[in-house]
Amino acid sequence: MPPASSRLRRRSGLRFALALPVLGLLAPAVAAQERLTISGGKVAIYNLAGRTSVERGTGNAVVVEVTRGGRDAARLRVEQGPVGERATLRVVYPGDRIAYPQGNGNTELRVRDDGTFGGSGRGREGRRVRVDREGDVEAWADLRVLVPAGIDVELRVAVGEMSARGVSANLLLDTHSGAVTAEELRGRIRIDTGSGNVLAAGIEGELDVDTGSGDVVVRNAQVGTLGVDTGSGAVVLEGFRADALHVDTGSGGVRGGGDAEAVEVDTGSGDVALDLGARLLNVTVDTGSGSVTLGVPETYGARITLETASGDLDVNLPLQVVRRGQDALEGTIGDGRGRLAVDTGSGNITVRRK
Repeated sequence: MPPASSRLRRRSGLRFALALPVLGLLAPAVAAQERLTISGGKVAIYNLAGRTSVERGTGNAVVVEVTRGGRDAARLRVEQGPVGERATLRVVYPGDRIAYPQGNGNTELRVRDDGTFGGSGRGREGRRVRVDREGDVEAWADLRVLVPAGIDVELRVAVGEMSARGVSANLLLDTHSGAVTAEELRGRIRIDTGSGNVLAAGIEGELDVDTGSGDVVVRNAQVGTLGVDTGSGAVVLEGFRADALHVDTGSGGVRGGGDAEAVEVDTGSGDVALDLGARLLNVTVDTGSGSVTLGVPETYGARITLETASGDLDVNLPLQVVRRGQDALEGTIGDGRGRLAVDTGSGNITVRRK
C-alpha cells in the first residue's frame, strides 16, 4: 500500500486537474482582433453594434481592425466583397435579437442577408433586426478604420458611438443610435445619426449634419456648404466660414457666429441668435415660435422685411423705412445690395450691429 504522503499528492493532483476546466469556463473571453484590407476608391463598412474609430491611414487601401466582444462573439462572420459600386466589409450577425449592453436602448432596422442595411430607397429590404441591451445573441464588434487620403468611405452602424480624426477623405458617418465626433477632417463630410449628439470641429471642404434627435456643435469649419438638420436639438455654430449656411431644426435653438454669404435658418420652435461676418449678403430666418437676434457688420446693406405675429421689432441700424406696422417692418439699410428677411410666429426680432 502506498504511503499516506503519496496518496495525498495523488488526490491533490486530481483536484488540481479537475479545477483547470472550471477555471477556464469562469475566465472572461479574450477579445480576438482581426486585421483586414479593403482595396478600391469607394469603400463601405457595415456593422450592427460596436464603437467605430476612424483614423489616418497610409498606402492606397483601407485597413480595418475588428475586435469582437460578447459571449457569442465567435458567431459573428466578417465578409468582404463588392456590393454595388463599393468594395465592402460586412460584420454579419446571426438571429434578429442582438444584445449590445453598451447601447442606448432599442433600435430596429431591416438587415439584408449579406449584412448590409440602409441606403437610398432600400430601407425596407431584409429581415427585421432589433439591437438592444438584452437579446438572444450577445455580440458586437469594435472597429478601428485606417483611411488613406483620397478614398470615399461610408461607415454604417446600427448602434454605437463613432469618431473620426485627422483624415483627408470623403466620409459618411452613419449611425442609427450613437454620438458622433468628427475632428480635423478634410473632404466631403456627411454625419447622420438617428439619435445622438454631434461634435464637428476643424472641418475643411463640405459638411452636412443630420440628426433625428440630438444637439449639434460645429466649431471652426472652413467649408463651401455647411448644412445642419435636426428634428430635435440645439445647434451651436462657433467660428464657421462658409459660402452658404443652411440650418433646419424642428425643435431647438440656433446660436453662435461666423461668416457666410448666404444664411438660411428654419426652426419650428426655438430662439435664433447669430453674429454674422463681413461676407454676408442674404439672410432668411423663419421660426414658428422664438425670438430672433441678428448681429450684422456695420457696413452691411440690404433690403429688409421683418414680420412677427406676436413680438417687438427693433432695428439698431440706420434705416430707411418703407412700411411699418404693428407686426411688420420693411425698409433699406446701407446700399440695399443684400436681402434680409425674418418671420416668426411668436417672438421678438432684433437686428443690430455686431
